[in-house]
Amino acid sequence: MKNLDQRNQIIEYSLKLNSTNLSPLRSGNISLRGREDDIDGYLITPSGKKYETLKPEDIVFMSFYKEEEKNESSNKPSSEWRFHKDIYLNKKDAQAIVHAHSPHATAVSSHGKSIPPFHYMIALAGGEDIKCAEYATFGTEELSKNIMKALENRSACLMSNHGQVAFGKNLDQAFELAQEIENICQQYIIALKIGEPKILSFKEMKKVLDKAKDYKKG
Repeated sequence: MKNLDQRNQIIEYSLKLNSTNLSPLRSGNISLRGREDDIDGYLITPSGKKYETLKPEDIVFMSFYKEEEKNESSNKPSSEWRFHKDIYLNKKDAQAIVHAHSPHATAVSSHGKSIPPFHYMIALAGGEDIKCAEYATFGTEELSKNIMKALENRSACLMSNHGQVAFGKNLDQAFELAQEIENICQQYIIALKIGEPKILSFKEMKKVLDKAKDYKKG
C-alpha cells in the first residue's frame, strides 16, 4: 500500500484526538502532505468514521489539482478537505494539519473574536494575537477563504462557532500546537472570570515573537 507509514501516522494522531479530548467522538480531522503516483496532494481522514475503527486503506489521498479522492476504499474524504488543500497550497511550510473541536477553543470561538496577547505564549501561533476566522458553513469555499485570512502570518487560528486549526512541519508539531491553543483558550476563559486581563503591548509581543523563533526546535 502506498504511503503506509503516513496512513498509520494519521491513524495514530486521530486516536490521540479522542484520548486527549482534543476533539471528541468523530469530530475534527487530520491530514499530511503527500504524493502518490507522481501526483502531489495530501492524505486526510475519511468523513464520519470512528477513529478507533480506522484502517490504513480508509485514509483518503486527495490531489491538489482535482476535487476528487484517489483511494482504495469507498470512503469519502473529510468534509473539510477544502481548507486542508488551501492551507497546503498557500503555506509551503505546512506539512501536517490538525483541525479540532476542542472544548475551550470552541467555546472562545463562539464569541467570534480574536484572542488578545494576555499571555506571551500566544506567539506560538506566529502573531501578536490568535485570529478567529469568520463563520461560514463547514466544508464550504467561504469557510476556507475565511480561514486563510485568519492564518495570514500565523500557523493556527480559531474558527468562529466551530473550533480551531493548526499546522506544522510534521504531525507531532501540528498536534502540539493545537494542544497549546486549547490550553491558551482555557487560560483565557479563566482569566475573564476575574475580569479583563492585562494585555501585553505590541512592542513586547514583537520581542516575544523574535524569541519564539528558537522555541521548541527540538
